[in-house]
Amino acid sequence: MQKNKVADKVRRIILIVIGAAIAGYALEAVLIPNSVIDGGVTGVSIMGTYLFNIPLGLLLFILNIPFVYIGYKQVGKTFAIMSIIGIASLSISTVLMHQIEPILSAKDPLLVVISGGVMLGIGIGVVLRNGGALDGAEVLAVLVSRKVPFSVGDIILFINAFIFLGAGFIYGLEGALYSATTYYIAKIVIDVIQVGLESSKSVRIVSKESEEIGSAIQDRLGRGVTYSSGRGGFSNETMDIVTCVITRMEENKLITIIKELDPGAFIVITDVAEVRGGTFKKRDIH
Repeated sequence: MQKNKVADKVRRIILIVIGAAIAGYALEAVLIPNSVIDGGVTGVSIMGTYLFNIPLGLLLFILNIPFVYIGYKQVGKTFAIMSIIGIASLSISTVLMHQIEPILSAKDPLLVVISGGVMLGIGIGVVLRNGGALDGAEVLAVLVSRKVPFSVGDIILFINAFIFLGAGFIYGLEGALYSATTYYIAKIVIDVIQVGLESSKSVRIVSKESEEIGSAIQDRLGRGVTYSSGRGGFSNETMDIVTCVITRMEENKLITIIKELDPGAFIVITDVAEVRGGTFKKRDIH
């Protein structure tokens, strides 16, 4: 088991370095040469480099140090170490790739925004999926959200609003809008990498025909189900509750199955960020 743990950590470190290198390439070969920036600490670092001619890699590392310390206090030692590896890799990547020839020009701004956002999202997503971070803004947002009545997403949006406003003064309104669009595309790609193309959904079904519905889900959808006992607050009736996890693509077929057996069934469907362990493996259906 010790060997497996070491191998897993080495694998994660390698993937974090690769993800940071991809993000660094997106910055140096696509975005920065075309006056497009990212959000968070990375965006502030890019603007600092533009204004004060300080190497981007140095600014990235220095400005992220306080947030890594916060992450160590709030999340843990492993997260802090993986984040340091990611941030250091990103810093080194930007230094090594600084003289690289841009692969796109400002003549194709839409292509710059899309390709830069996708590559940046892939790089950051790989790092996050393996337990690290490349930007301290999200760590700060988590900490602030505990003190104010706003979500982490709201706080990140608020922080980046000021960053892109500053970018408007430096790069112009057009550059600020391109930067905001790039950031939005990157966030979508990050979500896809972390959650997957077929995001999972948890389904709870309350019905008098629970056994028939559960059997049909297993036979016709190939998904396992779990039964639990429940009692209605108004009716005071006792009945089984069927719970299962499906993918987004299977939702319509599941609804069809339920409605065929009990049109009055009570159904609750919620998004699931991640599914691990158990028997969440689709059985072959014929």
